Amino acid sequence: MNRLYKIIAIVCALLTVSPMAFASAGDSKHDEGKLNPKEIIFEHLGDAYGWEVPFNHHKRIPLPVIVFGSDGLHIFSSSRISDGQEYVDGNTTFKLAGKESDFKGKVIEIVDGKEIRPFDISITKNVCGIFIVVIIVAGLMLWLRTFIVKNGYKAPRKGLGFLELLVDFIYTSVIKSTLGSKTSKFAPYLLTVFFFIFMMNLMGLTVIFPGGANLTGNIAVTLVLAILTFLVTNIFGTRHYWKEIFWPEVPLWLKFPLPIMPAIEIFGMFTKPAALTVRLFANMMGGHMIVIVLTLLIFIFAAVSPVAGGATTVISILFSIFMLLIDVLVSFIQAYVFTMLSTIFISLAQVEEEHHDKASETQQNENAITA
Repeated sequence: MNRLYKIIAIVCALLTVSPMAFASAGDSKHDEGKLNPKEIIFEHLGDAYGWEVPFNHHKRIPLPVIVFGSDGLHIFSSSRISDGQEYVDGNTTFKLAGKESDFKGKVIEIVDGKEIRPFDISITKNVCGIFIVVIIVAGLMLWLRTFIVKNGYKAPRKGLGFLELLVDFIYTSVIKSTLGSKTSKFAPYLLTVFFFIFMMNLMGLTVIFPGGANLTGNIAVTLVLAILTFLVTNIFGTRHYWKEIFWPEVPLWLKFPLPIMPAIEIFGMFTKPAALTVRLFANMMGGHMIVIVLTLLIFIFAAVSPVAGGATTVISILFSIFMLLIDVLVSFIQAYVFTMLSTIFISLAQVEEEHHDKASETQQNENAITA
C-alpha cells in the first residue's frame, strides 16, 4: 500500500511539472499565437483528413482523399495537401481550405483563382472510424457465435462471458420483453444498433489510434442511425399503425374537415427520429467537450502563472479521469436508451398483429375449454 502511495505521489509530481515544461518550451520557441480553446475543442471534436499522432498533433496519419473534380475522379493521400500545400493532379490543383475560407478544413479545387468545393467522398477520420467499429463489432459477434457453435450451452468466461451477458441482457430485458412474438424479426437490427453505438462511444473515449474519432458526437452519424430506425418502424408498420396515423380513433371533428389529429400524428412520426438524433449527439458531444475543457485549463492557467498551472494540473487531471469514468457509463446508457426507444417505436407499429395473435390464442383456449 505504501508503494502505491509513492507511485501516486510521483505521478502527481510529474503531472504538476508538466505544464511548467510546456510553458517554458513555448517561451523558448517563436511565438505561435495565443491559445485558442474554441479552435482546439472543435478541432478535436470535428472530422479531419488525417488521424492525429499521439502527443504530436502537428503530424497526422494520412488518409485517402477521393474527390470528383471538374475533370473527373482524383484519388491521392491527404499528406499532399497538409500544412497548406497545394497538390497538382493533372491540370487540377487541390488544397485544404484555410480558416478564412467558407470551406474551412475541406478539400477545395482552385479554378481560375477561385475556390470550388468538389464532390467529396474521402475516407476521413470519422469514416475510417466507422469501418474500424464495424470490423470490431463483427469480429466480436463472430467470436461469440463460434464459441456457442462449438460448446453449446457451456458458459463462456472472462471477456467473452461479459459479451454474452450484454447480448442476453439487451435481448431479454429490452427486445423480447417489448416485442414478444416479433422478437426474432427485429432483434438482429436492434442488437446491431446497440453494439455499434456502444463500441463507437468507447472508441471515442480512446485518444490513441484507432480511437479518437468522435463518431456519436457527429450529428450526421446519429441522424443516419435514427433514420434507419424510422425506416424499420414505418416499412414494417401494420395496417392498424397506418390507420391510426391517417384516421385515428378520435371524434370526427378532430379529423374532418380539418385533419388536425392526422397532421399531429404525421408530425409525431418525424419527431421520434429527431429525438433519437439529438439525444445521442448532445450527450456524447457534451461529455467529450467537458473532458477537453478540463484538460485545457492546465495550459490556460500555465500561461498565466507556472505556479497556478502546476496547482491546476492535479485537479484537472483528477476531474478528467472522473469524467472519463462517467463517460464509460454514459456510453452504455446512451446505447441502451437508443436501443430501448427504437424497440418501443417498432413495437408501437406492430400493435395490431400483436393484439391479433393474443386474441386468436385466447379464442383457441376458450374453444378448448368449451369442447
